[in-house]
Amino acid sequence: MNIAAPSIENARPFTRACVWHKLLANKIVEVAEKIKKLGQDDPRRIVHSLKVGLALTLVSLFYYIQPLYDRIGENLIWAVMTVVLVFEFSVGATLGKGLNRMIATFSSGALGYGVHYLATLAGEKGEPIVLGFFVVIIAATVTFVRFFPTMKTRYDYGLLIFILTFTLVSVSSYREDKVLRMAHQRVTTIIMGSFIAIVTCICIRPVWIGEELQNLVANNIEKLGNFLQEFSGEYFKISEDGQPLSDKPFLQGYKSLLTSKNTEETMANLARWELWHYRFGFCHPWKQYVKIGTLTRQCAYKIDALNNYLNSKIQTLSEFGSKIQDPSTEICSESGKALRELASTVKKMNQPTSVNAHIENLKTASEYLKFMLDTYHLKDANLQDIIPSAEVALTLIDVVPCIVKIADAVHELASLAHFKTPATRVSP
Repeated sequence: MNIAAPSIENARPFTRACVWHKLLANKIVEVAEKIKKLGQDDPRRIVHSLKVGLALTLVSLFYYIQPLYDRIGENLIWAVMTVVLVFEFSVGATLGKGLNRMIATFSSGALGYGVHYLATLAGEKGEPIVLGFFVVIIAATVTFVRFFPTMKTRYDYGLLIFILTFTLVSVSSYREDKVLRMAHQRVTTIIMGSFIAIVTCICIRPVWIGEELQNLVANNIEKLGNFLQEFSGEYFKISEDGQPLSDKPFLQGYKSLLTSKNTEETMANLARWELWHYRFGFCHPWKQYVKIGTLTRQCAYKIDALNNYLNSKIQTLSEFGSKIQDPSTEICSESGKALRELASTVKKMNQPTSVNAHIENLKTASEYLKFMLDTYHLKDANLQDIIPSAEVALTLIDVVPCIVKIADAVHELASLAHFKTPATRVSP
């Protein structure tokens, strides 16, 4: 006869305390392991946390220095809030928010003071009417501007700060006599906080979002190359021996491309703010990275279909499968080589050297595979044996134009960004 173990609630106080102490200790160990893993996965997170703490400490010094506090006073809290709101992980995000906040605060503060001056000319009774009229018109206009896609992606935060600051300055000016001094102090403290955040972010172990985008696009192209390089061997191996497919990284690596659209677009928009990066400089064609990412993603969807064929239950290699094995292998091999070199081109910012040769070989193999499909005689053939291999062949043929488009886009990027030509070694 089984007797249920007593619950914690029914246990004695001492026993209950021991159980809770053990659970608490296990929970602390679990949280500590998660914190350790988070820091080990990307040590830059620890550096970023320390940078934020340093920036807040620098801003707080203005509270401790009496002459500075006497001049700015309680408005210093805006500098502290600005550091918290503006300081982001990457330089591009910090610059974008910082410059947006500074420009929006300065322009809206000046406009708010101008509206206050016009309102005072209307007299005591007309002042609130004029203030209310301008708040409605300007707030509604700027809010409508936020719906434009270009403004939304790059200046949405600045437009939001513009509405907030203008409304605060213009409305509070009705009760505040020294509105110019209030606007000046607010603008000064916000610019001060933004400047400290930007300088700290750039000068101490900066994280450039442009480099992150460049590496992301290059790694995505390389994942496609890795898959295609290994696909033919794995597919025809399954067909020959019927062994189950083992888990391999290249089979899952490309799947991260299928959901990378928003990440790439966000990184490209933030990278445009990084005007001081020595590798990219001014007017770097960031939109071209988004274009390459889109083409890479389209290719990944077709490759996803090939992955499904790897998981299908094909036990024997048909006669038709044997005939298409060589051109299919050639397509996969040349595709992998071309994509890997294109990935290296994007990452190292060098002009591609042998990509064109791989592309030509790829087109030749594709045309030969098409010819085999067109001339194969279906008489006395078993369609159940032919169809799976024919689907693989047609999918590989469909992948070739995608790779050609990726190569053209990378060549365009190399031309627009003035990639350097790698030095060639001359043998003695």
